[in-house]
Amino acid sequence: MSTLHVSRVRALYRRILLLHRVLPPDLKALGDQYVKDEFRRHKTAGSKEAERFLQEWEAYAAVLWQQANESRQNSTEKACFGISLPEEKLNDFRDEQIGQLQELMQEATKPNRQFNITESRKPKF
Repeated sequence: MSTLHVSRVRALYRRILLLHRVLPPDLKALGDQYVKDEFRRHKTAGSKEAERFLQEWEAYAAVLWQQANESRQNSTEKACFGISLPEEKLNDFRDEQIGQLQELMQEATKPNRQFNITESRKPKF
C-alpha cells in the first residue's frame, strides 16, 4: 500500500469526523462509530474495492459539507442531513451491505436512541 494511499485515507477519515461535529449529538455518536467500523473493516480491501470505498466516502463528505454550510446559512430552519439512496445503488450492494444498511437505518430512526449524550454547558454564575 503506497504512502499516498494511506495519507489519502487518513485525511478523508479525519475530514469526516470533523464534519460529524455539526450533527446532532446522537447522530454524531452513531456516525462516528459507523465510520470507525467501516474504515477498520476495509483496511485489507483490494485496490478496486478500496478505490470505490474512498469514492463513496468522499461523496458522503462532500454532501455533508454542503449540508453543514446550508445549515449554518439557514440557522432559523431545522437542519436536515442525509440523502435518499437511489434504487440503482441498492442493486449494487451485497447482502451483507444491505443488512448493515438496514441496521444503520433502524438505529438512526429509533425513537429512544441508544446514546445518551448531553451537550456541554457553560457553568452558570
